[in-house]
Amino acid sequence: EPTYPPISWQCQRTKEVVDEVTKQISAWEIFRITGYQIIPFNTLFKIIWLKKEFPEAIEEAYTWLMMPGLIANRLTGEFHIDPTSASTMMAMDLGKRRWSNRMLEIAGIDESFFPDWKEPGEVLGYVTGEAGRNCGVPPGTPVIVCGHDTQFAIFGSGAKPGEPVLSSGTWEILGVRVNSFNPTKKGFEEGLIIEADVERGLWNPQFLMIASAVVEWVLQNFFRDLGERRYDAIISEAERVPPGSNGLIFIPSFVRESGPLKKYSVMGSILGLTLHSSRSQIVRAVFEGLTFQMREALKNLIEALNIEVNCIRVVGGGSRNDMWNQMRADATRLPIIVPAQRETATLGAAIISFVGSGYYKSIDEARKRFFSEERIFYPNPDNSKILDKIFEKYQKVLDSLRHIYGVED
Repeated sequence: EPTYPPISWQCQRTKEVVDEVTKQISAWEIFRITGYQIIPFNTLFKIIWLKKEFPEAIEEAYTWLMMPGLIANRLTGEFHIDPTSASTMMAMDLGKRRWSNRMLEIAGIDESFFPDWKEPGEVLGYVTGEAGRNCGVPPGTPVIVCGHDTQFAIFGSGAKPGEPVLSSGTWEILGVRVNSFNPTKKGFEEGLIIEADVERGLWNPQFLMIASAVVEWVLQNFFRDLGERRYDAIISEAERVPPGSNGLIFIPSFVRESGPLKKYSVMGSILGLTLHSSRSQIVRAVFEGLTFQMREALKNLIEALNIEVNCIRVVGGGSRNDMWNQMRADATRLPIIVPAQRETATLGAAIISFVGSGYYKSIDEARKRFFSEERIFYPNPDNSKILDKIFEKYQKVLDSLRHIYGVED
């Protein structure tokens, strides 16, 4: 039984712990070791917080499980942790795909506190009789190790190394698969994070950005009276407004510690309002602001990794919005490819599970069986010209606002 209730990944009760940790090790050194930025909800901070506030929860615990490990344990009785999940904890020596002695020492824990390390695709165990009765899965069914949704979404998108993937949901992750772990000072300063890929020998540099959570904020505050119709309404209203949102500029920095806007340390803002500004124009500006944030992340990703980009694959719930996909194409001047199977985290897990269970001999064979038609959104040159001009203003606004919020050169 758990010694403490599961903690939401978004929980930020750990802010005081962050200050304590950064007195012992710099944010740059943490990034150099783990690939992770300082974000208060990082798992290692939660472990330190528990040791301080509820020491008995750690002292009485047999081990520590991430959510995939908890579910797998309920099915099989086995304990494990996979590298894709572990790489999100700010506790790994990411270049070596193992725990970091330095980070664990700072947290005051030994690696024996964690369960056995299992790679994606390994057979963890088999569904027990009790689990089978409770969930309807036949006892004896093999349970295959998978892992963290972000890396599986990138893997499941079918992207080749060097081909960016935008996983769009409550948060957006713009990531790419690369064959070396190279944490640079520039990447660190731009807000880059790096996680372990599903496959050995690959890593996922990425930018984590607030996204549809901002859209939900708009829905709650401007469309609440429409009930379920508000989702269609927000898109149709944005579509009625020409590119440029009649001069409105939206800064989507609702979580200032994350993403490409981190270096500016600004707060969420909307500029250019007049008595003639409409709800529709505000909505359009919100989508454009989120798209500009992604464009800035793409620029930073290209510069940090020295890669050439010819397209972007978009997956997840945010890929269902055709208006937004077209806006992304227009803003980046790149084709936006949307796979037929948009929930690619699930698809990636299915591919690994089929290979792990022996149903397919290799990942390449499984990919060929699963991938189907894709939809492509091509840039509209006229819209691109307009958005280029707005993006220039957007960057000037960011540079000005950072001084207002206390960030100096």
